Amino acid sequence: MAMSHGSVRKMVAKKGLFFPIVGVATLITFIYMSFGGDFSVTNVFMQQHYSFVKVVGHQFMLDDKPFYINGWNSYWLMDHAAGESSRPRVKEMFQSASKMGLTVSRTWAFNDGAYHALQLSPGHFDEQSFQALDYVIAEARRNGVRLIFSLVNNLQAYGGKTQYVQWAWQEGLGISSSNDSFFFDPTIQTYFKHYVKTVLTRKNTITGIEYRDDPIILAWELINEPRCMSDPSGDTLQDWIKEMSEFIKTIDDKHLVTIGLEGFYDSKSSKASINPSKFSTGLGTDFIRNNDIPTIDFASFHMYPDKWIEDNLDEKLEFVKKWMSSHIEDGEKQLKKPVVLSEFGMSSHTKDFEPSHRDKLIKLVYDIMYKSAKRNKAGAGSLIWQFVVKGMEEYNDDFGVIPWEMQSTYNVIVAQSCKLARLHGPSDLKGSLRDVCLRSQQ
Repeated sequence: MAMSHGSVRKMVAKKGLFFPIVGVATLITFIYMSFGGDFSVTNVFMQQHYSFVKVVGHQFMLDDKPFYINGWNSYWLMDHAAGESSRPRVKEMFQSASKMGLTVSRTWAFNDGAYHALQLSPGHFDEQSFQALDYVIAEARRNGVRLIFSLVNNLQAYGGKTQYVQWAWQEGLGISSSNDSFFFDPTIQTYFKHYVKTVLTRKNTITGIEYRDDPIILAWELINEPRCMSDPSGDTLQDWIKEMSEFIKTIDDKHLVTIGLEGFYDSKSSKASINPSKFSTGLGTDFIRNNDIPTIDFASFHMYPDKWIEDNLDEKLEFVKKWMSSHIEDGEKQLKKPVVLSEFGMSSHTKDFEPSHRDKLIKLVYDIMYKSAKRNKAGAGSLIWQFVVKGMEEYNDDFGVIPWEMQSTYNVIVAQSCKLARLHGPSDLKGSLRDVCLRSQQ
């Protein structure tokens, strides 16, 4: 059948569009087959290059340059990622933090037997919750924020070591009903090792990367705030730290490992007098001894002056100076490792509390860490406890802050991000951080 000139032009136009589409489809098919069929278009855009953070001496290094942490805690990320209505809060948190120049978030990679449990029972996992953790990692990658994942809780929140002990006891395998049996019961150790291996070898359903191969994860934290009061000598906890950190390294030798200590010194330590109370000397922990293990890559500690010290604000801030300086000195002179203040904050329930008091605490912490970084010392950064977003009243505690709704606090945080980024030249001010820092100077 004869065709008009108009029909020919339309056909040529369609072919001009058709061939590029075929070419793109062919390319995607080729990539798909190259990945052995394990491929999604999303993965192509998720493969932004990130290098692993390493430890050289007493400093973090990233791409042959010192790396400093200005970060925060949001323990709730996986829990909220598991719910369709609450998931947008995770995205909001990472996007807002990235705009503030924050580099690291510490969060829970555990939920044992509780609501939205990741581990339903020993060796049994909830795929929906695991996909929520996948989502947390994916959003961190999208926003250039690295993660410190804590693997179990010393406290009962989200299951913790209490849940492990109950599981063993219910199965008739536990050798003690004491919560501290978590650290020495062979059955419980088997439970925990299986859990750790499952997490480390998990293949992210969004990025396609195994957790142990993903550099957006900065470190594995063994346990949040461990205590073993049944053995004040510290030997039980020391043996557990050594065994579990060595176990992680057999599965994953790319990531850093830390403990998750509060930072107290043992009663026999020459630094016991620096502890906030006599009670803190009998918890079966010692900051220097516990961290002086080859498979522990950096030391971390916590600080809550308004909970630990019953003095006025000025005296609490004096304690902050001594507490931080002591631990940074430990990293510098004894441990030869970086030191991170991985939790600190001020409660809004403190008597005579004012938001300006929290700002003073944050600025003091930042100044001490910046001074250490500027002198290439062991102080590697800090993480505020904690940040939340709107609509989280039931998850918020008396330490929670929405920093972008508090201008004075926001300014202090952004100023620290800019100062740390400028330490090694203006070239480190990139993207949205550059714009934020330029505005903060105006």
